[in-house]
Amino acid sequence: MPRTSVVESPGCPPLRALTTDILGLIKVVEARTKPEGVAKVVETWGAPDASRAVLAASLADRAVDPVLAVARKNGVVELLNPLNGDTLAGVKAAGPAPADSSAEEDPLATLHLFRRHAPDSSMLGTFLTCTEKGKAYVKSVEKENAASDMAVGPSSSWDVSNSGVVQFSSVDAGESYVMFGGKGIEVNMWDITSCSKIWSAKSPRGNSLKIFTAPWFTAGTFLCKDDHRKIVACTNNHQVRLYDTASQRRPVISVDFRESPIKAVAGDPNGHAVYIGTGRGDLASFDMRTGKLLGCFVGKCSGSIRSIVRHPELPLIASCGLDSYLRIWDTDTRQLLSAVFLKQHLTSVVIDSHFSTEELEETKSKQPDPSVEAEAEVRKQRKEKKNRTSEDGTRMLDHNDNDAEMHAPKRKKSGEKSKGMKKKSKKQQVA
Repeated sequence: MPRTSVVESPGCPPLRALTTDILGLIKVVEARTKPEGVAKVVETWGAPDASRAVLAASLADRAVDPVLAVARKNGVVELLNPLNGDTLAGVKAAGPAPADSSAEEDPLATLHLFRRHAPDSSMLGTFLTCTEKGKAYVKSVEKENAASDMAVGPSSSWDVSNSGVVQFSSVDAGESYVMFGGKGIEVNMWDITSCSKIWSAKSPRGNSLKIFTAPWFTAGTFLCKDDHRKIVACTNNHQVRLYDTASQRRPVISVDFRESPIKAVAGDPNGHAVYIGTGRGDLASFDMRTGKLLGCFVGKCSGSIRSIVRHPELPLIASCGLDSYLRIWDTDTRQLLSAVFLKQHLTSVVIDSHFSTEELEETKSKQPDPSVEAEAEVRKQRKEKKNRTSEDGTRMLDHNDNDAEMHAPKRKKSGEKSKGMKKKSKKQQVA
């Protein structure tokens, strides 16, 4: 079993997270109220296979019919049930047939599963994915015959860039706009409905020596849920930039953070704070209204952070990376709540915000526990055996008492015995 290390803290609240790794495994980590603060692995889905490594993951976090999408190294996007791990569909997202080796030449880089879902819809889900060479696809999967080729519904595609390597994408809260960025690719925003570019960033001005830095963006997110015009992008040159697409193409705020590339970023529901993770394992939070560093999280990670996710309701975030640890942090105190060792290098983490321990306790209370029933049966058998033994012993004692009464000699009366003793004592005195 994976090792679990828990620090001294008030305890980790009820939480359910799903992690993916480079061997294609999906592991479910849960923290429950009893024992409080202990997060551990409860399920592992899939078999280890490096050719099916998970490159990106996205969760349609819904109370009804949630779906988990994972983009694998062989170019296939799988839709899974996040509650039990059942495979709902598998779609070849891009490129030729799986037997062709060119799928490895242009692997999938990003993935987003749309949360919009009608209860009576015939579609299982709709996802947006992009390859490293800039081929973006939007595809829908039907519920009927999900395992066949006819399962793919309406789809669209466009070219994000003709040069460079795409490394990240992010979709706004309304799921109408998407932004891309990467090595040699400036941050740009697209309208998903019309598949048209609506904004592109411009490189910052050169330094005092008139030297321009080539664009290399590694992570990005939309800052506010209500306003898609403000975006945060992080670079390989350890910079955090704030862009306002409504005012200008150059960054409004640019902040340097230490000396290592920034690999992951996540926004906060308050609409102005972001959490960033670096290639050296540093985790920090910034207030993008002023560019001020709010603080660093206590407990340095020993490897590059590759994914950060913020819980939509609870004040905590989850991070994972190349040190094979899933860590849960408190956003208010910036303290480490729990860490779970998962053996493989982790690529992404998602949080199920609808997880509740009350449902599990009710289900357990309704279902009889087989161990308790077995123990009660054993106790009943022991009691019956004990009663039988005591009855047999009582019968044997009664029989022995009767035999002793029949064979025992008649006893003299106490008065006769005392008279004899008195006579004998008088004769002895006379003698």
